[in-house]
Amino acid sequence: MHSTARPRLSGTAALEAPLRGRVAVVTGAARGIGEALARRLSAAGMHVALVGREARTLQAAASSLTTPSQCVEADVTDQAALDEAARQVADGLGAASVVVANAGVAAGGPFRMTDADLWRRVVEVNLVGAANTARSFLPQLTRTRGYFLQVASTAAFGSAPMMSAYCASKAGAESFAQSLRGELEPDGIAVGIAYLHWTGTDMIAGLDEHPVLRALRADQPWFARRVHTPEQVADWLATGVARRSAHVYAPPWLRWCQPLRPLFPLMVSRIARREMRRRPAAEFGAETGFLGAGGRADWEGYTSAARGGSAPPR
Repeated sequence: MHSTARPRLSGTAALEAPLRGRVAVVTGAARGIGEALARRLSAAGMHVALVGREARTLQAAASSLTTPSQCVEADVTDQAALDEAARQVADGLGAASVVVANAGVAAGGPFRMTDADLWRRVVEVNLVGAANTARSFLPQLTRTRGYFLQVASTAAFGSAPMMSAYCASKAGAESFAQSLRGELEPDGIAVGIAYLHWTGTDMIAGLDEHPVLRALRADQPWFARRVHTPEQVADWLATGVARRSAHVYAPPWLRWCQPLRPLFPLMVSRIARREMRRRPAAEFGAETGFLGAGGRADWEGYTSAARGGSAPPR
């Protein structure tokens, strides 16, 4: 008698089996976590569409991929541009089975000293951009019974002063994904939320110069202060994608923080209040603006389009 059971796979092979040959879309793929995740998914055999604002940087990121790929320049806050991106992906690679809403920017500084358009831009990229991404690619995910992964942050656990736009947008992105999950489950579409902690991208390159963030990190246990590489985070995210996980924790120990979330706002407020009393108010306003090269590139592209009269609709 011959068994018809399939051989059991383990390790990397088990994770790559459900991904090989399928199409993944990653927004914010020009650098950082998005670029690293595109490489990881390509290594797992996926065909990857890299979506972002920096065409030249996207092409450089795609040059290292080992499977068919496609670069699509699009602003996630522009619904029409994302709709066109979805059409190009379907025509060039096929219907997406995985969509990762990773595009994100951050700005630091006191709320009352932050330019209103800059503050709004953070929310539009991180929250509205995620919703636009889902809206454009849902028809494809419906056909493939695919997986939508929303990249959130531990900023949703406890909001830090001087980061109001970023924290509000990431908390909103988490809530959006939770709501979307209930709507899409009957269609066979799985929705995951990724919680990222300290990750070594250019967004936190000036971490030690940000008084409140520096104090928050200093008061965390030793293992929670560790800054993880984009490649390590991409491995955790890719594992979540392969498993269609409802929650992806990067690093994995963050899962044990979920039951403690009611305590985090109090803890963060206490640490921030102590730090802010130690320093003059002028010091906190010195670094108002976008954090990292990606955020600055997005802002420059956005303001340039606005000056030319072609700013994306809000």
